[in-house]
Amino acid sequence: MSDRNGRETPLLRVEHIEKYYGSRGTATKALDGVSFSVRRGEYVSIMGASGSGKTTLLNCISTIDTVSAGHIRLDGRELSSVKEAELAAFRRENLGFVFQEFNLLDTCTLEENIALPLTLEGVPPKEIAERVRAAAKRLRLTDALDRFPWQVSGGQRQRCAFARAVICGPRLVMADEPTGSLDSHSARVLLDMMEELNRELHATILMVTHDAFCASFAQRILFLKDGRIFNEIRKGTRPQEDFYQEILRVLSQMGGDLPC
Repeated sequence: MSDRNGRETPLLRVEHIEKYYGSRGTATKALDGVSFSVRRGEYVSIMGASGSGKTTLLNCISTIDTVSAGHIRLDGRELSSVKEAELAAFRRENLGFVFQEFNLLDTCTLEENIALPLTLEGVPPKEIAERVRAAAKRLRLTDALDRFPWQVSGGQRQRCAFARAVICGPRLVMADEPTGSLDSHSARVLLDMMEELNRELHATILMVTHDAFCASFAQRILFLKDGRIFNEIRKGTRPQEDFYQEILRVLSQMGGDLPC
């Protein structure tokens, strides 16, 4: 989608948002005038110390929480205009979620977990089976589809969660510390697959992470400090190792507020 001047309009536009918690006189400002945009097919990471506002920001974008001031627009639609009764359908049709703790249904197989969003959308069973098999093949889960979450590794559970998040082709995939519960090998496998899906399928990904190596897989990083954007860096054509080193330099500039 382009504007009247032929320029591509951002998929996500965050404009001067503020978020307060608490009542008058004891209010805490979690977000303080945050503005940025995300293009279609872009892979953006958000980093910051505990309490910097990164999870609050993700919650506001995902419609789990609401802003106190400012605007968030997804594909041109103001999120505050989505009625409460429409929120579940809006999230299902537009957003994909990946959480640190997987959030899979233990009484369902991996196949059933991945298929759940399609089932809720009323997709025909034959098409569901085909799309689940295709997603499982891409995420190396074919041999585990008939198993339950408690029967597979943490890496397989998180790949299942990611497959479920992208199975409907959401406009925006949001990942909150997706490697936080994984060992280093499983984390690397998941990150490689996320990068592949971004590169080959042009999935738009917004990821919150405290880990510099994890963030180095993104194309752009926003650093939050005290509810404000402290810095922004882009990977460009640089090798991942060079980008990783720049991330570490920015984190050191943030002083004692290193991510934790």
